[in-house]
Amino acid sequence: MPERRKPDFALETALWSAGVRRVAGVDEAGRGPLAGPVVVAAVILPREWPAEIALDDSKRMTPAAREIAFGEIRRRAVAYRIALVSAREIDRINILRATLVGMARAVAGLAGAADWVLVDGNQAPSVAVPCRTVVGGDGRSLSIAAASVLAKVVRDRLMRVYDRRYPGWGFAVHKGYPTAAHRAALARLGPSPIHRRTFAGCAGPEGAGQAGRQAPAGGDGGGVWPVATKWNEAGLDATGLDAIGPETDSGVFPVSGTRRAG
Repeated sequence: MPERRKPDFALETALWSAGVRRVAGVDEAGRGPLAGPVVVAAVILPREWPAEIALDDSKRMTPAAREIAFGEIRRRAVAYRIALVSAREIDRINILRATLVGMARAVAGLAGAADWVLVDGNQAPSVAVPCRTVVGGDGRSLSIAAASVLAKVVRDRLMRVYDRRYPGWGFAVHKGYPTAAHRAALARLGPSPIHRRTFAGCAGPEGAGQAGRQAPAGGDGGGVWPVATKWNEAGLDATGLDAIGPETDSGVFPVSGTRRAG
């Protein structure tokens, strides 16, 4: 079997050659789980990326490799933006629309607008610049792969935080995906505040966690768990955090960064 091709800058180079300056890659993590947010990232990479810093579809990378790449992307990217769309918002507008809203927010929030957007998949968000969808894009484009890594690492870290907040459902292990163990926990405990109540098997009254107490109410923590605290617990820098989310109607938590000059 021939070796699988790794992501490269072929798509970006074609755009750069046509005069496009800032190409953003966009991807998501968490469309399929029964619980937790969907996380979207938009990333503009520099035109050269060190070969020794591996980037790929985040699902094909080990957790350790993703964490290394995560730090390097945040350090080296020209700009990036990460948006979280809460389970409450997913229930309100559906998972596809929530994902597209997150993508649009992430692109719009980049420090310095992108000139062109490459999006993983076959659904394009509503953005103010030209946009191309790329099926399997996280395995073809380095920019999309970088977005895939940012989204995956942020979501996995947050699900570990949610596991401490809502013990018993096993979020640190399955990250909200519909595993047999997760479905068994749902049958035993009922849904937690971060379950997507419109998803199969997640309806019903909120249950008590492993501690035997009712889990704190409020979607992704509501007003009793400040979003900045949540990000800090996940080991994420809350600087630049625009705290809008389940505490308001939008359900989106963006955080962004740019590469420092020099």
